[in-house]
Amino acid sequence: MTVGLLHPGEMGSAVGATLAAHGETVIWASAGRSPATAERARNAGLEDADSIEELCRRSDVIISVCPPHAALEVAGSAQGFTGIYVDANAVSPATAQSIERLVGRCVDGGIIGPPPVEQGTTRLYLSGREAKLVADLFDGTTLDARVVSPDVGAASAVKMAFAGWTKGSSALLLAIRALARAEGVEDTLLEEWRTSLPQLQDQSIAAARSAQKKGWRWVGEMEEIAQTFTAAGLPDGFHRAAAEIYRRDPS
Repeated sequence: MTVGLLHPGEMGSAVGATLAAHGETVIWASAGRSPATAERARNAGLEDADSIEELCRRSDVIISVCPPHAALEVAGSAQGFTGIYVDANAVSPATAQSIERLVGRCVDGGIIGPPPVEQGTTRLYLSGREAKLVADLFDGTTLDARVVSPDVGAASAVKMAFAGWTKGSSALLLAIRALARAEGVEDTLLEEWRTSLPQLQDQSIAAARSAQKKGWRWVGEMEEIAQTFTAAGLPDGFHRAAAEIYRRDPS
């Protein structure tokens, strides 16, 4: 089995390394990518196919792991690929279904957890008619693949619901601390947290640290979550506001 990876960022390279360590041939396309991406790919044991066209020609399965705002564009670059295309991005069910219309043989995926370096830390939820074939690829690896449904969009719905809380609540904490700072009462708020909600100060510090590193990726994710809420007939304002928080300087 040859697996094409689009593209080896922090999460993607770890997913690729997981499969390469399990004996699969994993390839990537270096054309137009940065030196940092190339170094991640080398460290993960990935083979360079040079172009996306060559990657599509050689691959049996393509896995897309990219920022959510780029998911449709990346899928479009693989049009004409006849194997299984796995969109493992933080997108709404509607976006996942749009990707299915672009690529044909689509498996919808949602990753929950950190890059899968250790066993038991990270789940890959999958949905679609060929989801079981993709799950079998990861059998015995550090990435726990779980089939949710035969319907494309179900795995993305799991991801949207999960991240709606984790990253949505982090954005709320960042906004609350910014409000207290603006009103000159942050120290008093932190003291009250230490008394009544002692976990919140550390959570807010962790949220700010994460947002400084990769909050730019979460803007699109919050917008995809908001779209998911709208499609379900629920208010979308929570996560549109969260997107605005992540657009701002978290410091």
